[in-house]
Amino acid sequence: MVLFNYATREITAKIVYYGPGLCGKTTNLQFIYDSLPSNNKSKMLSLATKTDRTLFFDFLPLDLGKIRGMRTKLQLYTVPGQVYYNSTRQLVLKGADGIVFVADSQDFALDANTESLQNLEDNLKRQGVRIREIPLVLQYNKRDLPNASPIRELQASLNPGWEVTDPSRMRVMPDAAHPGERLVEQLTTGEWIERAPYIEAVAVNGDGVFDTLKAVSKLVLKSLA
Repeated sequence: MVLFNYATREITAKIVYYGPGLCGKTTNLQFIYDSLPSNNKSKMLSLATKTDRTLFFDFLPLDLGKIRGMRTKLQLYTVPGQVYYNSTRQLVLKGADGIVFVADSQDFALDANTESLQNLEDNLKRQGVRIREIPLVLQYNKRDLPNASPIRELQASLNPGWEVTDPSRMRVMPDAAHPGERLVEQLTTGEWIERAPYIEAVAVNGDGVFDTLKAVSKLVLKSLA
């Protein structure tokens, strides 16, 4: 849930990095944090468990501009990857304005990715939110590994699209980041579907990390406008 601070003239939006264990959520946040100037970010906080941890910090991006005359501050969170910390996942997810789903591209991780994405959808439903209604970006991480699944397979499994029910959105929308692909299109059955934007990444090197953050930030700001 977006927070308005009229005293400081700031809008604070919450973005949650979601995904299975060891997919690269923490790596994303750590790279972003280490790349930011010290006067532009808060201290990174960590809630550690025996096998996982939740990270959090907020910062003022330099290039997002203003909405309604107010600066936009972003809060970035990760959730625990292990399923038995689902109560923590639900708590962190509460009030999210945007989500980055980090998928492990390795071929053996498909089931874990699928399970985690379904868990995200289920937890959003518990909060009265449908996954199609919230700004969402998929990051296909670990693209440098030799056993990385082809993008078309990851898309088919994790991002096949959901039905478009709003007539005003029933128009072809090209994916600007991937020529020849579409975010919104009509199937041969006549049904209109919409897919989430996706970014290829090697988070350990920082590749695609800020592209992902920029993509989800744009969607969040669009939803606020």
